[in-house]
Amino acid sequence: MSCLHPDLSLNTLEPMDSLVLYNYYRSSTSYRVRIALHLKNLPFEYKAVHLLNNGGEQFSESYLKINPQAEVPTLIHNQKMIGQSMAIIEYLDEVFPQSPLFPNDSYKKAQVRQFCENINSFIHPVCNLKVLKKLELDCGYTQVQKEAWIQHWSGIGFNTLETIAKQTSGKYCFADQITAADLFLVPMMFSAKRFHVNLDKFVTLNEIASRLQSLEAFQKAHPSVQPDTPIESRPQS
Repeated sequence: MSCLHPDLSLNTLEPMDSLVLYNYYRSSTSYRVRIALHLKNLPFEYKAVHLLNNGGEQFSESYLKINPQAEVPTLIHNQKMIGQSMAIIEYLDEVFPQSPLFPNDSYKKAQVRQFCENINSFIHPVCNLKVLKKLELDCGYTQVQKEAWIQHWSGIGFNTLETIAKQTSGKYCFADQITAADLFLVPMMFSAKRFHVNLDKFVTLNEIASRLQSLEAFQKAHPSVQPDTPIESRPQS
């Protein structure tokens, strides 16, 4: 792991043919990309961007040169910078086609994207750090109120995913092939549980997630085992 260096500039990026991931252990969007990298057996350098330390390292001048939106993850490949997890995963799938994450069939590919965007556009935003801070600072929300907000909207979103998965799933979200939908589902369920969203009634999603979490790539990407994971969040031996 490398921590964000205050003097990082575009001229100090890594050598050609390397993959560098700027991310945060608990970020669900970072978690998605880590799964993709591990599924494709792509070695990468892990660079931690702590979203809370010193007001958030994502707002530092050096990181804003890499990602002007002040978000994680950011992937750097051959000195090309890509933000947004969907864009990163699609890029990885095109450049490194082993273990494909999208079907070749146009309609099936659109279905996978639809599943992912149901998470991206509906569930993930209500758990986003920026949104929660805004609710706290401008609306006076307590932690209990923030969690109630997340639980309400997440419940609606997961109900949609459950309905879709009942129609499309086999071992995983779409039949028996791991797709980007699975990479989005597991981290979103992890985040929802952090905010005490009750997911017990989503039987199909829980069965899929249980199968996925037994796979090495998903285990290696889990927030509890990253280089920047705090000691108290690591598995207890």
